[in-house]
Amino acid sequence: MARKPRRWFPGAIYHITCRGNHRRDIFLDDQDRLIYMKHLRQATKEHRCTVLSYCLMTNHVHLQVETADVELWRMMKQLNMRYVIYFNAKYDVVGHLFQGRYKAELIDSLAYNVKTSRYIHLNPVVAGLVKTPLEYPWSSYREYMGERFDPSVAPERILGLFPDLSSEDYRSYVEGDPYEVHK
Repeated sequence: MARKPRRWFPGAIYHITCRGNHRRDIFLDDQDRLIYMKHLRQATKEHRCTVLSYCLMTNHVHLQVETADVELWRMMKQLNMRYVIYFNAKYDVVGHLFQGRYKAELIDSLAYNVKTSRYIHLNPVVAGLVKTPLEYPWSSYREYMGERFDPSVAPERILGLFPDLSSEDYRSYVEGDPYEVHK
C-alpha cells in the first residue's frame, strides 16, 4: 500500500519525531549529538527551514520546524540519511537506525505552536533526566533563556507570542506544571 503524502505548504510548521529502531538509542555519546546538530544545521540551511525548538533524547529526537518553499521531506531525508551513515560507520553496524519514517504532525494554530515548544522542552524533565529544562544541554531551551546562542534556532518566533519577547514569561509558562502538557 502506498504511503499517504504529507500535507505541506510554504510556511508549514511541524512537530517532528524520529525514534530509534526498536526504541534503541540513537545517541551513544555527546559526539553523536554534536554530529546530529551539525547535520541539522546543514539540512535546515540547504532547505531553507527554520528550527523553532528541538530536544535530543537518547532514543528519539523532537524537532519543531517551519518550512519555507521546500517540502519538509527533503530536509528530513538529508538529515536522517547523513546521520545514519555517520552512526553506522562509527559503530560498525548496518541496517536501520530509525524506526520507520519520521512522524511529522502539522501545527495548525499559534496555541498549538507554543504548546509544542513547551512539550519539547519538557521532555527531559518528564523523563526524569533533569529537574528543570535549563539543566538539559541537548535542547533549545537555553537559547530561549538567552544563555546560549545558536543561529540555526529561532526562539524569537515563539517568544514573540509573549509580552516583550519575554524569556521569563516563557519560563513561567514552560516550568509551571511540567506534567500537565504530557497528559
